[in-house]
Amino acid sequence: MLSARSLFQEILDHDESFRLLCSIAAGGESQGGWENGRIAALVPLGERAMAPKIARHGADEDKHGRIFLALMKKRGLTPVAVPPETDYTMLLERRGIGLAHDRLRRDEPLTERDIIVYLSHSRVTEQRAAEQMRLLLKHFAGHPEIGRGIRMIVDDEDKHLVYTHEELLRFAAAGHGPLIRRTLSACALAEIRVHRDVSLAVTAHMRRILGWSRARYALLAAGIHAVYAYERLAGRRRMVTLRMPARRDPLGGPATYAHEFA
Repeated sequence: MLSARSLFQEILDHDESFRLLCSIAAGGESQGGWENGRIAALVPLGERAMAPKIARHGADEDKHGRIFLALMKKRGLTPVAVPPETDYTMLLERRGIGLAHDRLRRDEPLTERDIIVYLSHSRVTEQRAAEQMRLLLKHFAGHPEIGRGIRMIVDDEDKHLVYTHEELLRFAAAGHGPLIRRTLSACALAEIRVHRDVSLAVTAHMRRILGWSRARYALLAAGIHAVYAYERLAGRRRMVTLRMPARRDPLGGPATYAHEFA
């Protein structure tokens, strides 16, 4: 059976596949934490009110990385090196999506345009993250090993997504609508391609670890390509639309901590 639940359960039950998946997730979350931390430090003077929210976003991402590391530690596992072909954040940067790390390492204030690029990148990638975590929540919310961590991450990802809508709509009202639309479209097109490539790469690694047959791998790969085709044609619309959320200022308070995963 190739249901999402059965696939995730198979990966969860095998130490090596679980170790790889958590290592990839922890690496991506930690990278996101660093990026947001640098952006918060470099926010232009006119947008300094955003800095605490961006820093909160970064703190949440760091927390998620620690959760995945702690899940491995509970099994007596240590992280493995993330294969380059599965490094989602690195591959997005190579495609020119978001703010380049070279730019973030320089102690030069960002521009208003840089902040719009950052928010557009976050709008698209947080959509993906929220959807993936909700899928895990659907099947494993009550799981004794990973359920608590998933619930915490889902709540944070929903807040991050709301925050990007709210801030981009503010910039759109200030006259930046055309730039936002162009940037969101470019980010979405690049993201769905990178997501396809990373999904194929992760599936290939899981096939090796779990001993999947060639036919099973081919079926999974065909499904990944089908999702990519749908997203190219119509599915990416969910990544580029903006709606004022009912829940306002979700990152306005202090960061929450995951003491049970520390």
